[in-house]
Amino acid sequence: MLQTLELPRPLVNKILAHAQQNDSMEVCGLIGNSSAGEKNYYAIDNVSENPGCRFLMDAPQQINAMKKMRDKQQQLFAIVHSHPTTSAEPSQLDIQENSYKDVFYIIISLNTKGVLEMRAYTQTGDTMQEVELILEDTL
Repeated sequence: MLQTLELPRPLVNKILAHAQQNDSMEVCGLIGNSSAGEKNYYAIDNVSENPGCRFLMDAPQQINAMKKMRDKQQQLFAIVHSHPTTSAEPSQLDIQENSYKDVFYIIISLNTKGVLEMRAYTQTGDTMQEVELILEDTL
């Protein structure tokens, strides 16, 4: 059975806007989630020496985002990054460098003109398994 991930549409819109604002480089961020299901997106600067094809989160910003999550009684829920010129599938580097194995991994592709592709994964061992991504409409 395919695992599912439900994300509120306003949160997805924030993530996609972040990716579109920086369409020549990989953007990255974290999603926190509370026990009540309240999710927040924390955009983090990519400080990689080669940001067009790799991401490295700014450590002080990442620590700050984790503190904000703790203040909101949230846990790390997902790691987000974009691929400016390739599909929304994890690269070997993505799989090797993922040190948070128990969270969702969300990739946005800017490779298709006018249409953004967003896919979600979980990691098991040395592979990533795609999960069904469902957008929730909030009232």
